[in-house]
Amino acid sequence: MDEAPPWWQPHGFADRMLALQQRNAIKAALRAHFDRDGFVEVDTPILQVSPGNETHIGAFETALVGPDGRSSPMYLHTSPEFTCKKLLAAGVPRLFTFAPVFRNGERGRLHHPEFTMLEWYRADTPLDRLVEDCAAILRVAAEATSARLFQHRDAVADPRFAPEILTVTEAFGRHAGIDLAAMLPSEPDGFARLAAATQALGLRVAADDTWSDLFSKIISFAIEPKLGIGQATVLTRYPASEAALARLCPDDERFAERFELYACGVELANAFGELRDPAEQRRRFEHAEAERQRIYAKRYPLDEDFLAALALMPEACGIALGFDRLVMLATGARRIEEVLWAPVAEPVI
Repeated sequence: MDEAPPWWQPHGFADRMLALQQRNAIKAALRAHFDRDGFVEVDTPILQVSPGNETHIGAFETALVGPDGRSSPMYLHTSPEFTCKKLLAAGVPRLFTFAPVFRNGERGRLHHPEFTMLEWYRADTPLDRLVEDCAAILRVAAEATSARLFQHRDAVADPRFAPEILTVTEAFGRHAGIDLAAMLPSEPDGFARLAAATQALGLRVAADDTWSDLFSKIISFAIEPKLGIGQATVLTRYPASEAALARLCPDDERFAERFELYACGVELANAFGELRDPAEQRRRFEHAEAERQRIYAKRYPLDEDFLAALALMPEACGIALGFDRLVMLATGARRIEEVLWAPVAEPVI
């Protein structure tokens, strides 16, 4: 098979121009939307002392050389989240950013090593308010492109319909026939029961799989492709083991104040009722980095400034949305490169 021509070849680039113009229209419309709602747009530095501490997200490593010639390890951030929360602590009550972010080891139909993350945060606001934001953003993107439906491959979703709200437990029951609440890590034989359910779906259970690994396999195989069909889906109340930077639900600490937004079977956004306990956040980060060491034989540092800022951060909720994926759905693009002005070059080997 012949290799695809470079993205900058005029004929191929012309085929993408409409989608790229629509990308700009969506970004301009979203900026106006946030401005009307009293948000301030912020810029966040890409170079960080820690790229983030989620076990399976790989980072690009570099070094900062000072005037004295001494070198310090640095990373390209995988999300602007740490800086945005420091700005909340500094006193910015509503903020958003279009940030270039970098994730190593990710390239495919829906993934790119450099992409744009739209993140926004609200101080002193419950998580449900972000669900309303998501519904509005889908409508704004549709109006900016005159898209009647969002589309990805054979799946469609009407961006003008209110999102369906579905708990993770409900989704496991509906789409996988699994009673997840009876198989949580805190339940007797929870891991063994989830492993058996995983195998019943025809999925492999590896000897070193954790409960979270099995959870992720089932989500990816049996649930995600069925979400956001016809209308967007908000998948909420994740198990506490999948809380990351989210606080636990006050009515049931087996679950976390976290939701993800889906449309056309594509994950668009990840939201948290933000954890503000530095000690608990440190514990979670250290557990994640121990897992990274076990699986990948490497470890990323913690951002001590971020942990210190949590003690000053107000009650808040925040969300990260894959902007390029939103553009894909609004334009009907099949691959993420179709909506990037200049994709990252493929290395010549």
